[in-house]
Amino acid sequence: MKNYYVYIMSSKKDGIMYAGNTNDMARRSYEHREGLIAGFTRKYKIKRLAYVEVFDNVKEAVEREKQLKGWRRDEKISLIESENKDWNDLYGTIL
Repeated sequence: MKNYYVYIMSSKKDGIMYAGNTNDMARRSYEHREGLIAGFTRKYKIKRLAYVEVFDNVKEAVEREKQLKGWRRDEKISLIESENKDWNDLYGTIL
């Protein structure tokens, strides 16, 4: 069974946030951390993996990503802090 991930990256605690989805969380997080992908996350130095959800259905993951992208900032902060109060970088936990 293949896993799909919805995640929120952040520049720092309460910083600029980016929500995305992937089928390889370790690779994708590494790409953000190293600035390998041109665009928003590289421009704003968004490197901290703050939140992750796991799905076994790609359609559910895509829908959840869309939902999170539509949320207000305070809702995303509450979600992150419900699982990761100190905004620790979760990168090391997914390897």
